[in-house]
Amino acid sequence: MADPPFGFGLPGQGRGSGGSGGSGSSGGPPDEGGPFGPLGDPQQFAEALRQFADLMSWQGGPVNWDLAKNVARHTLAAEGDPSVLDTDRHKISEAVRLADLWLDEATSFSSGVRRVEAWSRSEWVEATLPVWSKLCDPIAEKAVDAMGGMLADAPGELGGMPEELGTALQAMGGGLSGLGPMMRRIGGMMVGSQTGAAIGALAREVVSSTDVGLPLGPEGTAALLPAGVSAFGEGLSTGADEVRLFLALREAAHHRLFAHVPWLRAHLLGAVEEYARGITVDAARLRDAMPQIDPANPDALREALSGAALFQPEDTPQQKAALSRLETALALVEGWVATVVDEAAGNRLPQATALAEASRRRRATGGPAERTFATLVGLELRPRKLREAALIWARLTEVRGAAGRDALWAHPDLLPTEEDFDDPDGFVRGRPELDMSALDEAAGAGGDAEPPGEEPPQAQPPDGHEPGGEPPGAAPGTSG
Repeated sequence: MADPPFGFGLPGQGRGSGGSGGSGSSGGPPDEGGPFGPLGDPQQFAEALRQFADLMSWQGGPVNWDLAKNVARHTLAAEGDPSVLDTDRHKISEAVRLADLWLDEATSFSSGVRRVEAWSRSEWVEATLPVWSKLCDPIAEKAVDAMGGMLADAPGELGGMPEELGTALQAMGGGLSGLGPMMRRIGGMMVGSQTGAAIGALAREVVSSTDVGLPLGPEGTAALLPAGVSAFGEGLSTGADEVRLFLALREAAHHRLFAHVPWLRAHLLGAVEEYARGITVDAARLRDAMPQIDPANPDALREALSGAALFQPEDTPQQKAALSRLETALALVEGWVATVVDEAAGNRLPQATALAEASRRRRATGGPAERTFATLVGLELRPRKLREAALIWARLTEVRGAAGRDALWAHPDLLPTEEDFDDPDGFVRGRPELDMSALDEAAGAGGDAEPPGEEPPQAQPPDGHEPGGEPPGAAPGTSG
C-alpha cells in the first residue's frame, strides 16, 4: 500500500489488536489504555511526533507543498492509479500528431506542441503542482496568517486542542506566547493537506494538461491521461479512437493558442490571482477545526474542514468584477478552442457534435471533483458563458475568416467583453466609430485662430472617404 498522508499510519494501525498481552494494557480497550490514551503506545507516539516535527521544518513558503503532493498521490493510490502502457503512449502520440495536421486548416496559428506525453494521474499531479502552488499560495497564505494570529488575538480559543499536542507545542515553542510562528507552520500543513486532497480528487476527472482551461503543464508539452480519456468516453456510444482524437484536438488547440498569444498565460494566471486576493478565511470554521489536530490521525482535520467551505469570496463589487473577468477569460479560451475543434473535426469525426456537446456540458457544470476543489480551495475555474463565447468566435470566422478571427488575440483590449456575450452579433458587426471630424472642429474652436483669409486644410481619410464616414474594416468583424 502507498504511504499514507503525513507519513503516519492510518487510524487504528500500530495499536493494540484486542489481545491481553499488549504493552501498557490495563484491561480496557486498546485505544483507551496506556499513559498516552488514544494516541497509542509511547513508541508510536514518539514516531508520530518525530514525523510531525519533520513536517514542521518546511521552509518553502506558507503552504507545505511537499505534503500536498504526498496527500494527492495517496488519494489517487487509494483508489488505484495504474501506470501508462507503451501502447497507450503510442496511441496518444499518434492522435496528437494527426490532430495537429487537422488544425492547420482551422486556424492561422501554427502548432504549439513540442512534446507529446501520456500521463498517469499521479504524473499529472507531479507535472501541474508548480502551477497549482502559484495559483493557491495567495489564498492559502490567508489561512496560514489567520492561524498564526489566533494565539496572539485569543489564545483561549484553542482550549479544545488535545492535551498531548498542546504540551508538545509549548515545549517546542516556549509557551503560548511564542506559538505564533508554530501555528503558521501548522496552518501550512493543514492547507497543504487540504489542497493536496482537492488536487488528488481533481486528477481523477481531468483528461489532459489544459482540461481546466489553464496552462497547468510544462509549456509546449501536450499530454493526455489514458484513464481520463477512457472515463470521458463512458456512456457516449463512441469508439475509443474517436474520443481520443477529439480530446487530442482540444489539447493541441489549447497549445496553439498559448504558444501564439504571449500575454495570455500571464493574463489568465493574473485573473486567478486577482480573484484570490478577495478570498477571505472563515475564522469560525478554522477555530472549530483546531481541536481536530491529532499527530496520530491527521486525516481527521481534513474531514472536519470538508463539510463546509473554509475560503469564501468577499461579497464586494471588486470581487464580483474579478470573478467576472476570470470567467470571461476562461470562456474566451474555451470558446475559441471549441470553434476551431468543431471546424477541424466536423467532416472527419462522425460523432464530433455529440463529443463537443459532452465537452461543453462538462466544462460548464464541472464534475464532483471540480466542485470539491472550489469548496476546499476557493477557486471557481468554470467558463459560465462558454456557448456565448463560442458563438462570437464562430460568427467572427464566418465574417472575417480564420486569420481575421485569430487576429483579435493580438491584444486583450480587442477581445469581446462580458457585455458582448449578451449581443454577439453586435460585436461581430462592430461598434460605432468615433467621428474624427467632430474632434477636429472642437480642437479648432478651442485652439489658436487660423490667419484671416486662410481656410484650414480639410483632413481626408486615407481611403478617400468623406470626413465623418466610417472607415471600412475599423470595427471588429467588418469585412467591407
